Amino acid sequence: MENMENIDWGNLPFGYFKTDYNVRCYWRNGEWGNLEISSSEIINIHIAATCLHYGQESFEGMKAFTGKDGKIRVFRWEENAKRMQNSANGIMMAEIPLDLFKEAIVTVIKLNKKYMPPYGKGASLYIRPLLIGTGPQVGVKPANEYMFLVFVGPVGPYFKEGFKPVNIQLVHDFDRAAPQGTGHIKVGGNYAASLKPGTRAHDEGFASVLFLDSKENNYIDEAGPANFFGIKGNTYITPASDTILPSITNMSLRTLAKDMGMTVEQRQVPIEELAEFDEVGACGTAAVISPIKKIVERKTAKVYDYCKDGKAGPVSTKLYKKLRAIQEGEETDKYGWNLIIE
Repeated sequence: MENMENIDWGNLPFGYFKTDYNVRCYWRNGEWGNLEISSSEIINIHIAATCLHYGQESFEGMKAFTGKDGKIRVFRWEENAKRMQNSANGIMMAEIPLDLFKEAIVTVIKLNKKYMPPYGKGASLYIRPLLIGTGPQVGVKPANEYMFLVFVGPVGPYFKEGFKPVNIQLVHDFDRAAPQGTGHIKVGGNYAASLKPGTRAHDEGFASVLFLDSKENNYIDEAGPANFFGIKGNTYITPASDTILPSITNMSLRTLAKDMGMTVEQRQVPIEELAEFDEVGACGTAAVISPIKKIVERKTAKVYDYCKDGKAGPVSTKLYKKLRAIQEGEETDKYGWNLIIE
């Protein structure tokens, strides 16, 4: 058991943090069983489980926040649940019913309530739902058994800089996902494909990688572990592509941008347009918004400069503060995005 007095809530990294319990559920004989509570960090699986051999694995990333009123808020859980169903369908796994998904996240949050970071510390409780094929297969085919697991842990910002501009490396020599492949669903293989270019970028002094579309190698695709967006005047622009994971944060930012009177465009974004943006950023559950200070093309060494004063742009700042205010109960949640856990 963790000594809670020793947790420095304001300086948490974004990483694994051992808590007391996780929850698990098994799909066997064509149906889901009952939710089980476990204090073990270990799972026992068959040596021929399809998750180990054929990549039948999907995960989600979610956050819960302690609000200004002391209540726990889970942000847009239904969208994560639907996205996980879509991922399961994409690689032929058993889909998790929405009510089971909700029961699992509420149960695991309540069991680990003491690990909820207090309001105002810039931290949150990260929720990691995981779905894996546990049934054995030696031939390439779907498993006949699946395991759904959810664990949680308190985290700080994804990038150590927090809400401060970061430098990104644009790469031409790696693709994150193929057209008509699995880029639009949240499966582990997409992330495995990003490890080599991502590690190289970190070694060369960048916070993350910006990938291009894998068909023409000319349009902006994913920003490493997040979606890309750009601000041009009063317009919020984000790429449209079949190889981009639909970000729930991006979806939320588009709604906020529209309500702020901005024009929202979801379309192809050619590399050349990078020079025309007033602000650019990466957005996702882990980082919310990471403003981008500089994009450097690795192939040509061309540099696109933003945030010349070293600070995030005004629109990104406004969007970030607005979203965080809704997540932490500082503003009325008129969209009904938060699930409040008493």
